[in-house]
Amino acid sequence: MLGSLFLSGILAVAQPVAVQTANQTIVEDGADGMARAVNRMVGGIISYVRWPESPAAAARNLCIVGSPTITASIAPSIAGGLPVTVHRLSAAAVSVRKDCDILFLGRMAVADRQRLIGWVRGRAVLTISDDDPDCLHGAMFCLSARAGRLGFSVNLDAIGRGPLRVDPRVLKMGQNDGSAT
Repeated sequence: MLGSLFLSGILAVAQPVAVQTANQTIVEDGADGMARAVNRMVGGIISYVRWPESPAAAARNLCIVGSPTITASIAPSIAGGLPVTVHRLSAAAVSVRKDCDILFLGRMAVADRQRLIGWVRGRAVLTISDDDPDCLHGAMFCLSARAGRLGFSVNLDAIGRGPLRVDPRVLKMGQNDGSAT
């Protein structure tokens, strides 16, 4: 009995620490370490987002616009979920195509970024950027790489403007500045 109370106490104390550090992942050594870390993180973010349509979709379409700054090898997979199909598009092609469930925004002209963020508002489109670590330019999730680690932050205002539902635990993790280890 005393042992189970002690274990429960440790778990209760340990949970906040896990939340504080869960928005970061260590990047493995090697040429593909950063690509694997980005793909794990993007896949994890996608898995905690709920789209308003029925779950009958065959796959999620991730559209890469601009030049990704952290890695060019973006091919996330969602454990136990839908596959992700990756398309590279111009900013103009996104609004014509209209089947992008996820926009991955790399480095691009400011006018193109503003146009895409404006187009996404009110739509069921998840936006992730790797060219805005402080999440100031309208993307919902923003990746940042530093000192062998990959982290993310969230833009609650951008998430609140659309019909997507994001698990509150992920939102809490993304609000942390990533300084805890």
